[in-house]
Amino acid sequence: MSISDPQKSELERLTAILREAHEVQGVSLWADAWKRLKRNKAAMLSLWTLCVIVLLAILTPALPLQSPIFQDVKNRELLPPALDSYSLGIGEYDLETDRLRAEARKLEVGSAEYVEIQEAIAARQQTHPIDLYWNNPGFITRGLIKLRLAVFGDYCIPSIFGTDKLGRDVLSRVFWGSRVSLACGFIATLVSLIIGVSYGAISGYLGGMVDNIMMRLVDVFYSIPFIFIVIFIMSFLSSPDIRLTLQEYNIDQIHVFFLLIGAIYWLTMARVVRGQVISLKNEQFIEAAKTIGATRMQIVFRHLVPNVMGIVIVYLTLTIPAVIRFEAFLSFLGMGVNAPDISWGLLVNEGVQVITILKTYWWMIAFSGMALALTLFALNFLGDGVRDALDPKLKNK
Repeated sequence: MSISDPQKSELERLTAILREAHEVQGVSLWADAWKRLKRNKAAMLSLWTLCVIVLLAILTPALPLQSPIFQDVKNRELLPPALDSYSLGIGEYDLETDRLRAEARKLEVGSAEYVEIQEAIAARQQTHPIDLYWNNPGFITRGLIKLRLAVFGDYCIPSIFGTDKLGRDVLSRVFWGSRVSLACGFIATLVSLIIGVSYGAISGYLGGMVDNIMMRLVDVFYSIPFIFIVIFIMSFLSSPDIRLTLQEYNIDQIHVFFLLIGAIYWLTMARVVRGQVISLKNEQFIEAAKTIGATRMQIVFRHLVPNVMGIVIVYLTLTIPAVIRFEAFLSFLGMGVNAPDISWGLLVNEGVQVITILKTYWWMIAFSGMALALTLFALNFLGDGVRDALDPKLKNK
């Protein structure tokens, strides 16, 4: 059977169209969202600002900062920002320890003087300045502090942010406070993510009576003034008996505080996810999953949850600053982070305590407040940018 010229031309045209379509590379939702996010200058500036803040918070123990908890009320109480040099003195401490060890090697093992020197060395090791200057750091933090001492020695950045009423360096406390405030924001948000997404997805998919009961529980929880519950629980955990019990199980009070905040921020997340799941659960890909024998939980967590992650990520970027503000508010009231731990809210509270009509120590509140405000502004701008980037209605705008 011969092919006419018009048919041949049409066949060639269709072949060219198919070849061109084959060469076109598809763009995923996330790649397209990233392209649109990069066009948002405010969001990208916020993203890079947050990256710098988080990186500095992680590397804080390795930076040449002064001790955040060492007190020198007699010589350094409420000093304004200055460029005077400052030294830790740990090098002299280690040199003295090495001198005692050298003397011990010259003595006869077991002699009274040898035993006395060994006891002095053991006592010095138990009260090493690392533990005194940095509040019993963990394994990783201790390693970063040792790296800092190996690279910078006793050198410290001057008190360019001034000192507080106990003679502690404000610059160092702002940096160390960032670790607690950011950890609170990310850990509490992660807890709210796990609880809220799971609860909302299950409720929305099952529907019916189960959905009604689960959502009525959410309504009941919404009516509870959680701030008073948090204050009550933190007061309960602060009692000496409870604190000793937590220490026996190696549970830090600040970790309980993080989890507690996360446990009260999942309600809105659950409602948002439930609404998205209800709109997706009757789609064809869910029917296909049922056809191949997927269970209810597999449908929820393998098919529905991945398809609502766009709106979840948007809400996460807006939840993190809300959690940080809530932690700062509680710490400002004295019911959140407690000394010797440091957070930005606690630093603002310390600044307010020394402000009087006669004299204002502006550096006590200015720098910690600026750090908190800068982080919250960046998170909010980034959240708005991510929301716009993932909104398909704004794709061509």
